[in-house]
Amino acid sequence: MKLERKTAIVTGAASGIGEQIARTFAAEGARVCVADIDLAGAGRVAGSIGAGAIAVRMDVTDEGEVERGVTEAAGRFGGIDILVSNAGLQHVQSITELSFADWKRILAVHLDGAFLTTRACLRRMLEQGRGGALILMGSVHSKEASVQKGPYVAAKHALLGLARVLAKEGAAHGVRANVICPGFVLTPLAERQIPQLAKQRGVSEASVVRDVMLATTVDGEFTTVADVAEVALFLAAFPSNALTGQSVVVSHGWHMQ
Repeated sequence: MKLERKTAIVTGAASGIGEQIARTFAAEGARVCVADIDLAGAGRVAGSIGAGAIAVRMDVTDEGEVERGVTEAAGRFGGIDILVSNAGLQHVQSITELSFADWKRILAVHLDGAFLTTRACLRRMLEQGRGGALILMGSVHSKEASVQKGPYVAAKHALLGLARVLAKEGAAHGVRANVICPGFVLTPLAERQIPQLAKQRGVSEASVVRDVMLATTVDGEFTTVADVAEVALFLAAFPSNALTGQSVVVSHGWHMQ
């Protein structure tokens, strides 16, 4: 059991990548806080995992709610060893048409949310004195740009810088910080983009998948939630500061570095 006696918070864990990470961590012995703005969905996931999981409502853009959620998880589990900052959303629109409100909304979830959750968890990790792992959910868009995804791309790029600072500040305390950068994963977030992009570009949904989303992969395949969860497990269980401040791309070769 790679995470036996470890405790983890996974945000955005009521569905998709976050749900799979929560399940993978629990299967490896971790006690897991399933955190999501959708408390009913989080409860469903935590309930199906069993006694080693709890559900917490967490709007990652709300400082008070983040602090309360992390405090509740730490109190129930006796501390926090792992954070996966995964909550996210998407907005597809050109910069010239994008409202300031939508710009701020996307950055708030991805970037402010990562800051608030990592700050709260890092404080507890430092108090505990037993190290820890901070894992931020980036994207291939942490490395690449796509049209009509300005705030998403900007936020995902910024997570690389945040993780590097966290790696330096946490190093003396055995706290590692890394970023996972998935390619296109067939989550509800990605599935909603397909008809939207097809309409905007005047092409079929199959063409969007083949010629836009997967065109530069090595095999024309989507990355799976299981692929991403296995990388999260590897980073969470890694035993030393040898692997910190890094980004791991999981994209079927869409982006190679």
